[in-house]
Amino acid sequence: MKNYENTIIPPHGNYRELLSYRKAEVIYDFTFRFCEKHLKKGDRTIDQMVQAARSGKQNIVEGSAASGTSKEMELKLTSVARASLEELLADYHDYLRVRDLPTWDKNAKEALYVRKLGNTSQESYETYREFMETRPAEVTANIAICLIHQANYLLDRQIKRLEQDFLQEGGLRERMTKARLQVREQQRRGKSTK
Repeated sequence: MKNYENTIIPPHGNYRELLSYRKAEVIYDFTFRFCEKHLKKGDRTIDQMVQAARSGKQNIVEGSAASGTSKEMELKLTSVARASLEELLADYHDYLRVRDLPTWDKNAKEALYVRKLGNTSQESYETYREFMETRPAEVTANIAICLIHQANYLLDRQIKRLEQDFLQEGGLRERMTKARLQVREQQRRGKSTK
């Protein structure tokens, strides 16, 4: 159990340190460029995909910002991020399916290579820029699918952790009640020693 001595609102909002956020940012940058390169202007799918990628990233940010005062909101927004990325995953699968392009098996050598790239501490869009600029849509869509699976795995773990933290620590109301009871107890002890 974490100990935030004498504080009602614990430290929060450091979303840039979350692996899920960093992965979601890569996915947003990748998706923006994928749509720009491989979909025709005016295609409504562009807005849908870019918005789903953005929602995945931004809901992690918003959940992190809300975490100090509402564990419920943090959990809800992290779940929304996960759902948005699942929607984006379906869009990439649709892109490949309707064009009769193959989807890599999760253990295909290409998928394993992308997974390995995604396990570096310095991962950013730059890790994948060369692929976006030089590979066909079939390859880049499959790379995006691999990245989304990685992000979803991280978000699933994060959601489980948030649930555990809530069960152990409670939320703002519990911390406020506990702090108030401690102050009352200190005041009561102070009066009885006089």
